[in-house]
Amino acid sequence: MKVPRYLCRRFNPAAQRHPANGRSPASQARPEPLVHAHSPNTVLLVVSDAEIRNLLSFALKQQGFETLEAASGDHANALALQRRPAAILLDMGIDNGEGLAVLKQLREWTPIPILALAGCVGGPGAIEALDNGASDFILRPFNMEEVSARLRAARRYAPPPASEIFQSGSLQVDLTSRTVKVAHNNVRLTGTEYSLLQLFVCHAGRVLTHAEILSAVWGTQTLNKLNHLRVYLRALRKKLENPAEPNLFQTEPAVGYRLVVREP
Repeated sequence: MKVPRYLCRRFNPAAQRHPANGRSPASQARPEPLVHAHSPNTVLLVVSDAEIRNLLSFALKQQGFETLEAASGDHANALALQRRPAAILLDMGIDNGEGLAVLKQLREWTPIPILALAGCVGGPGAIEALDNGASDFILRPFNMEEVSARLRAARRYAPPPASEIFQSGSLQVDLTSRTVKVAHNNVRLTGTEYSLLQLFVCHAGRVLTHAEILSAVWGTQTLNKLNHLRVYLRALRKKLENPAEPNLFQTEPAVGYRLVVREP
């Protein structure tokens, strides 16, 4: 079954680094990553200018909102997935004027309200932003009472979260509840193991290169840590393939790995 993109992790902050104590990753017990429950008052601010971001954060807190802050599109995607805000306030001038690209990236995997803030002169306007997935468009200068009212309105009419289950043979992954089963038996994964599996699920049937996997799960600074990937994939195979679902992960020599899609 193809999983909707809004349930798939496109960016994963490299919060779980290679252990500094020199021990093998598999030798350490790792807790599940902290994923906060959806809060109806949490707004993710995606603004590159620190001064403007701080002012917006302060003003929104005065209006009763909780805020998360991101200074780039990649960071915004990571925070949105981890923390599940109720809405996103996106400056269209983010990433040197690439706000439209960031908007499209977010819309590929999340249906939560995204309110676009007008960027620099000559940047994407209201029609372009709305046509590419923005829930609303707010012109400069910002009236914070109006921004707060628009956020409240956007949340009221946001679609409810969907629950989707990926299945390949006897493997079943519920991306909403983050539960994994093989042959109807619950399988407990560490946070990193789950992140790796989730990446494969979101690209099931497709070969993921070593570089793509390392960058998505651990960050671009780990592209030479191929042994790191092999350790975690070996752990996943041990937990998921044996004995109920053999050869679930196929190796493409010198390229990467593929999650096999099978009929249930």
